[in-house]
Amino acid sequence: MQKIVFLLLIVPFLGYSQSTFNKAVHYFQQEEFSSAKKLFENYLKEHPRDQKTREYLGDIAGYKKDWDTAIDYYKALVKEDDNSANYHFKYGATLGMKALEISRLRALAYIGDIKYHFEKAAKLDPDHIETRWALVEFYIQLPGIIGGSERKAIAYANELARISPVDGYLANGYIAEYSDRPNDAEHHYKNAIKVGGSPHTYEKLTQHYEKNNRPKEAMQTASQSLKIHKRNQLNYQIGKIAAQYNLDAELGIDCLKVYIKNHSAKDGVPKDWAYYRLAQIYKNKGEKATALQWIDKALETRPDFKEAKEEKENILAL
Repeated sequence: MQKIVFLLLIVPFLGYSQSTFNKAVHYFQQEEFSSAKKLFENYLKEHPRDQKTREYLGDIAGYKKDWDTAIDYYKALVKEDDNSANYHFKYGATLGMKALEISRLRALAYIGDIKYHFEKAAKLDPDHIETRWALVEFYIQLPGIIGGSERKAIAYANELARISPVDGYLANGYIAEYSDRPNDAEHHYKNAIKVGGSPHTYEKLTQHYEKNNRPKEAMQTASQSLKIHKRNQLNYQIGKIAAQYNLDAELGIDCLKVYIKNHSAKDGVPKDWAYYRLAQIYKNKGEKATALQWIDKALETRPDFKEAKEEKENILAL
């Protein structure tokens, strides 16, 4: 009888506890990290060894760029479960982010650990995409004198190709771009479009053309992506290229006006930037009065808009 009473008392408590965890996960997925953190910390008081809770708390610390706290959580998790590729990857990644924020001399002490945990994650999980991307970036960005190697970066890019062909092309494109081989980068990014065709693949090729002063190709690629994917932010991208390079003014104007009409927070770029780009295009056309209307609209929205203030001076000088 006592056992039955005990169970009746503890079951509601367990249900409440699980509810706390589930709510915390919901907040986390909605990127409401402050609310999620409070609930995860409450849950951890009752379940101090729960690994998933501590992983979530490490993730939240990472999102807030609190690298020291994230490192503490992941370091403990790696010690408890040395066979988790995910824990090794996250520990290595936060060590890397910490290294970027300190002096180069101090950062040197982190390199060995970063390399170890990324490579351990790759060995533990032959299909871990994020780890291989991290290793590509690690080896291509690290100077050769302290372990950097394009050959190793390419090897991990080719491992990516085995897991995900589109990631393989994107990684090899990234390496070629970083190593100043623009023709090779273009080739890989075009193949990524053929294999995957996602908005991201088109974006990488568009950005590559912009970086290499090929605005016509950049505009053509962005326009092609817009036809396929119908993403509103591409309207801004096309308008920006038209404004910056004085290309196809009417297309740029049309795209920017569509962007403004359909704008939402998920588009990323605020509307005042679209007003700014419209002002640039009308300035390029020599239509001073219309250019001033749009630049004033940008400044009305954001009075401290530095670039808009400078552009207004250029327009007034026409």
